[in-house]
Amino acid sequence: MILLGVLLASGTIRAQTSYDVATVAETGMVSSAHPLASQAGLEILQKGGNAIDAAAAVQFALNVVEPAMTGIGGGAFIMIYSAEEGRVIAIDAREEAPARYHERVFLDEEGNVIPFAHRRTGGNAAGVPGTLAGFAKAVELYGTLPLAEILEPAIRLAEGFELSELDARRLNAAREDLARFPSTAAIYVKPDGSPWQAGDLFVNRDLAQTFRLIAEQGPDVFYRGEIADDIVRAVKESPINPGVMEKSDLESYRAVLREPVRGTYRGYEVVSMAPPTSGGMTLLEILNILEAYDLARLGWGSLDALHLLNEAQKVAFADRNLFMADADWADVPVSGLISKAFAAERRRLIDPVHALPAPVPAGDPWAYETVLTRPASPFGSNQAEEGAHTTHFTVVDGERNVVAVTSTIESEWGNFLVVPGRGFLLNNQLTDFDPVPVAEDGSLVANRPEGGKRPRRTALDPEDRYSYGGKRPRSSMTPTLVFKDGQPFLAVGSPGGSRIIGIVLNVLTNVIDFGMDPQQAITAPRVVNRGGPMEMEAELYDASPGLVAALEARGHQVQRTESYGGAHAILIDPATGRLLGGADPRRGGSVAGY
Repeated sequence: MILLGVLLASGTIRAQTSYDVATVAETGMVSSAHPLASQAGLEILQKGGNAIDAAAAVQFALNVVEPAMTGIGGGAFIMIYSAEEGRVIAIDAREEAPARYHERVFLDEEGNVIPFAHRRTGGNAAGVPGTLAGFAKAVELYGTLPLAEILEPAIRLAEGFELSELDARRLNAAREDLARFPSTAAIYVKPDGSPWQAGDLFVNRDLAQTFRLIAEQGPDVFYRGEIADDIVRAVKESPINPGVMEKSDLESYRAVLREPVRGTYRGYEVVSMAPPTSGGMTLLEILNILEAYDLARLGWGSLDALHLLNEAQKVAFADRNLFMADADWADVPVSGLISKAFAAERRRLIDPVHALPAPVPAGDPWAYETVLTRPASPFGSNQAEEGAHTTHFTVVDGERNVVAVTSTIESEWGNFLVVPGRGFLLNNQLTDFDPVPVAEDGSLVANRPEGGKRPRRTALDPEDRYSYGGKRPRSSMTPTLVFKDGQPFLAVGSPGGSRIIGIVLNVLTNVIDFGMDPQQAITAPRVVNRGGPMEMEAELYDASPGLVAALEARGHQVQRTESYGGAHAILIDPATGRLLGGADPRRGGSVAGY
């Protein structure tokens, strides 16, 4: 298949049909998981909005057309490059635990972990939503259009849009779970129980009205007004697993500015999101390890390249699982983890022809930490079970403002609970906490559930820094901006749970090391490692029995997996200034530009 950008008489480039080469545009571009969302962002760009305005429009549109993955009932990480200021702004709109949460919330009376399928369902899994606060802050600081105008495309879509084949399939696959909650079934299950079909008109008037209310009254109606009352009621009166969220949890929520994490890789500057996500730190550690190897000489998909890519990820994930959590609640050695010296120490574990047995022991980044002092009581290691059903989108405008956003309601369809009368699903983000709060050696796990509120001590804004908020569960979301000679070069991210880090790594190395355009880099089969087996997409696994055998001979446990992720990227060609966009065929992604 070939991804062809067709220049129409209107000047709009549409790219919907195939996925082999990048779409090219001159002025502005949107890449997202749904063509209607990409068109919503493009509409705002063509009305004179900037990339920040357009990104907000994409987010609200995705709430309508990709509700299983994202929405105002969830959270987000927003990376912005301001062309005027020449700097990166990172907005943390991650969900927070309610004040009444506690560390044994996901254990039964005998201390056993409650199965994920049960603990993800209903009000108790819902964190305080952050997506709306995050985009309201982004638009307030860097947007050019009023929020009411930005919401218009999403309101139109909520009044009715035609389902695609993928939309219908996703709805039908979840019908039994969606039917467990009357407020959810009223929107997402047909009254007669028949399956949805491609071409059906899907309507969510409750969500349209919610967006109108936000357009009229602003985000305060969501966090302090009547919508907040309805969220709390939905959580506490959930027919399955009622939760403990109070209105005070919503009132105290803040989307906060964070200092992004930064590193270099082969002359490029890589800027990504800081805690509470582990994504940026882990990505930079992996890149630091790999920088010593000439991957380009080894070649894409070669035995040696795959061996090194796999081992670097395996090593870095050991450090991720032990040290990374919400830095407002746990001491995280960020500067140590992303230092070149720590990577050099970790690289010494890697044998050129023999795989490391998993799990790999964690290293000691505290020896390289330059900001914090080593805590007296070390944390224990554990790993949460993360849902793979998030979304990512990327926007660039004519001024070359750049936005990369990964947003989510965690698992597909979140906690399955629609806020009655409001039309949006709530998240199950709190299942991203490690369910077992104490490690086998008796030490506390950094990413354990906790209640109460603490100062947001790592926020950049002093007003935020001295505000109090709940703990935010560790994430793997990795919205990333890459710069060449100080200018924006590539913006990328993906859904995929803890695979996100490896997916973004695949795209970055495909572009920087193997010379692919962003579409080729996204479409290429993926291999990731999360500290255990090598997870190889079926397309490569099935086509390469000799390669798989050679990897296994080196000691790798190669696991055949179905396709995963949904990466979306835009590259700014340094030579021409043109925009090259890529969208993920695994999620029916779409690039729109002009």
